[in-house]
Amino acid sequence: MMSGTVSVLAVLLPLVFANAAAAPTGAGEYSQHFGALGKLSVAVAQAMPAEQYGFRPHPDSMNFGELMAHIAAANYQFCAGLKDSDPPTLPSPTEKDAVVKFLSDSFDYCSAVIPNLTDEQLNKTHNSPDGRLLGREILLALYIHVAHHRGQAEIYLRDKGIKPPSYMI
Repeated sequence: MMSGTVSVLAVLLPLVFANAAAAPTGAGEYSQHFGALGKLSVAVAQAMPAEQYGFRPHPDSMNFGELMAHIAAANYQFCAGLKDSDPPTLPSPTEKDAVVKFLSDSFDYCSAVIPNLTDEQLNKTHNSPDGRLLGREILLALYIHVAHHRGQAEIYLRDKGIKPPSYMI
């Protein structure tokens, strides 16, 4: 019995250590799901017809195009903060195609930043739209911000009788 246990351990231990070595870093954990976050957000932006980009469900609300552009601008601000740099010059699009491109480009920008963050950067304080935060707090704030406003945008779609794209992860 003992030699059987030793044989099983001899086979399993290298697999356990190999999987531990392949485990994502702190930034890698965020990066793993960032692509899906971006794809769903862009799909929501694409789902609204161009002629409805000026729709707002309430006079105090941003219109749909402004909401999508707001997500994009904040993405750039959060990710530039993580790099301790200023965001690039940002456009102010209002037409659907330009807004969708701005949103998509903002996710591309962050996709180039997030996977390369070191543990030191994650544990260091940076500027963000929400004030000075640790890098890992900025990543969390970024995800929450996108999900919050994308959820609002899905209600805008439903108000127009449009079924939002299915959730993906």
